[in-house]
Amino acid sequence: MDRSAYASLSAQEGSHWWFVARRAILDALIRTRIAPRADARILEAGCGTGGNLAMLARHGSVDALEYDDDARRHASERGIARIEPGMLPGRIGFDGARYDLIALLDVLEHVEEDRASLAALRARLAEGGRILLTVPAVPWLWSDHDVLHHHKRRYTLAGLRAVAQEAGLKVEAIGYFNSLLFPLAVAIRTAHRLLGRKGGLDAQPSPPVNGLLRRIFGWEQHLLGRMRFPIGLSLYAILSA
Repeated sequence: MDRSAYASLSAQEGSHWWFVARRAILDALIRTRIAPRADARILEAGCGTGGNLAMLARHGSVDALEYDDDARRHASERGIARIEPGMLPGRIGFDGARYDLIALLDVLEHVEEDRASLAALRARLAEGGRILLTVPAVPWLWSDHDVLHHHKRRYTLAGLRAVAQEAGLKVEAIGYFNSLLFPLAVAIRTAHRLLGRKGGLDAQPSPPVNGLLRRIFGWEQHLLGRMRFPIGLSLYAILSA
């Protein structure tokens, strides 16, 4: 990412509606769909500035790898996990340790070799282990947000399934989320394209709007598993070896 994007990310992870609601959804997926054992070993591959570490630590002991020095420094300052430099697919580190849960949360879209990266993580799963994966969805929504964050691609559901299967992984669950706000996001991005403006839902809005968006997005934690959204801004998958 650009340096400015990392600074903004670190400052907003604790309060911005998208990060807060997304963590609640991921926590619910881990708790209800994966249910790791109490002493689970967890790896976050590409932890960024560490906004997910406290949530992951509720489910076991956490290791994390991060390529960027500045992001890794921010994550280390949280004092939650053992964090080492690394990158996908070739530098996972941690002496070949195997994990009950590997979290790859909005990381795969940054990696040129997505199949090879998933295959490398597959080799680091313990028996019965799972990978929890999230990526941005809907390629036609590509915008300046993706450019700022150095994304290589956005995924379709079929495309993500194919990449996982080609990496030798079984797809136990897959689906869209961040769906309730999908119409709003499409309207805003369409308007910005027509007007030649940059931006979207990235900047933190006023507290009342931030709270409302957090509640709408966060409500999806109660719906995933009970219904399948036909489309959304993001995709999740639960994968096994």
